[in-house]
Amino acid sequence: MTSVELYDKTKTLEMRKKLIGQSCRLFFSEDPIKIVRARGQYLYDENGVEYLDCISNVQHVGHCHPLVTKAAAAQMELLNANSRFLHDNIVHYATRLAATLPPKLSVFYFVNSGSEANDLALRLARQHTQNEDVVVLDHAYHGHLTSLIDISPYKFRKLGRQKEWVHVAPLPDTYRGEFRETHPDPAQAYADTVKEVIDQVHSKGRKVAAFFAESLPSVGGQIIMPYGYCSKVAEYVHAVGGVYVADEVQTGFGRVGSHYWAFQLQGEAFCPDIVTMGKPMGNGHPLACVVTTAEIAKAFTDNGVEYFNTFGGNPVSCAVGLAVLDVIEKENLMANALRVGGHLKELLTELQSRHAMMGDVRGVGLFLGFELVKDQTERTPATEEAAHMVKKLRERQICVSTDGPWESVVKFKPPMCFSMVDAERVVGNIDEILAGEIHVINILCRSRNIW
Repeated sequence: MTSVELYDKTKTLEMRKKLIGQSCRLFFSEDPIKIVRARGQYLYDENGVEYLDCISNVQHVGHCHPLVTKAAAAQMELLNANSRFLHDNIVHYATRLAATLPPKLSVFYFVNSGSEANDLALRLARQHTQNEDVVVLDHAYHGHLTSLIDISPYKFRKLGRQKEWVHVAPLPDTYRGEFRETHPDPAQAYADTVKEVIDQVHSKGRKVAAFFAESLPSVGGQIIMPYGYCSKVAEYVHAVGGVYVADEVQTGFGRVGSHYWAFQLQGEAFCPDIVTMGKPMGNGHPLACVVTTAEIAKAFTDNGVEYFNTFGGNPVSCAVGLAVLDVIEKENLMANALRVGGHLKELLTELQSRHAMMGDVRGVGLFLGFELVKDQTERTPATEEAAHMVKKLRERQICVSTDGPWESVVKFKPPMCFSMVDAERVVGNIDEILAGEIHVINILCRSRNIW
C-alpha cells in the first residue's frame, strides 16, 4: 500500500492554499476543521476531537457505513467497467428505485453528480417539447455546470447576467414572501405568479420547455412549498406544452420522513415529468440519476444522437446505491427522520417563546431550518447573528451552516442516523448561545450602525 505523508493542520492548509483554487471554500474558513475520519453522524479531527455533523446530507445513511463500504469493496474486487457493458447491477438498482416512484416515472439515466443529472434533465425537457425557455424559482441553485448556473438565480445574479431564455418566478415563501402564512390560499397565489411569468414568456413570442424547481428549496432557505402549489404550477406548465422537473438532489431518499421523495408531500395527484437525484444516492460515492416518462425518453432517443455515460451506473456505483437502499430499509431511517426531526423541530419551536431572535422554524423530517431575525414583527434578517451562531456552535463541536437569501437561516440536513440525544444536544447549545452570547453581536452591530 502506498504511504501518504500526513501533514499537520497548518501544513495542510498551506498546501491547499497553494494548490487548490481559492473559490473552493472550506467550511469554517477562518479556522477550518481538519477531519481525518468519520462514522455515523460524527466527525473526528487530527487530535481525535469529535464533532456532531448536522450538515452532511451527502453521507445519507451515515459516514463510512460498514454495509455500504463492504458492498463497494466487494464489487470493486470483482469488476468495475464502462457502463456500456451489460451487467445486472444497473437493472437491479433501477428496479429498486422504480418501486419507490409513481408508475409513470419508469425510465432511468444514471450519471455521476447532481449537476450532471440536472443538465441532462434540461436536455430531455428541451428535446421533448422542442422549446427552449425555462422558468425557475428565485434564489434557486441547481448545479455548477454552465447550463445550470444559467438557471440558478443564486449564482447568476452574483455574476450580473440572466439569459433571455431564463425566467424567474417568486420563491413560494410563506414567511418572507408576498403571500404569507395568513393568506387564505398561498398555494394558489404563488402558483398564479408562475402563470404570470409564463404569460410574459408567450407575449414575447417564446415558449416554455420546463418549470425547474427543487421540491423543497434549500439554498432559498429550507422552504416548504404550500400544499397544492406544485399541482397547480404543473397544470399551468402542461397547458403551454412544458414539463415539470423536480430537483430531488438534496431532498430525496426518505429525508422528509413521511415519504421517499419530497415531491410526494404535495399529494398523490401530483407527479413531476422528470425527477433528478444525487447527493445521498451513493452516501458519498459519486452517483446520481434522472428518471422520466417513457414518452419523454422516446423523444430523447428519437433525436438520433446516442447518449452514453462512461461511469454513470457502473457496477460499483450501483452496488453502493443498492446498499444505501438496504440500509434505509433495514435501519428504518425514514421513521427515524420523522421521529427525530419532529422532536428537533418541537424543541426549536419552543425556543421561539423565549428568544425574540428566533423568527421562524420550518421543515419536515431531517430537512429543517430556523431563521434568526432582529425583530420578530418586521422579520429583519439577522445575518451577522446567524454567522455568530455557526461560529459558536463549531466551538462546541457542532457543525452547522447557513442558507437563505440573507444567510440568516441555520439549516439542518444531517445523516439520517441523527438521534434524539443529538437533537437535544444541539438545541440545548443553541438555547445557551441565544441566552448568553448572542448579545455580543447585537452590541457590535449597534456600535457600528449596521442596523
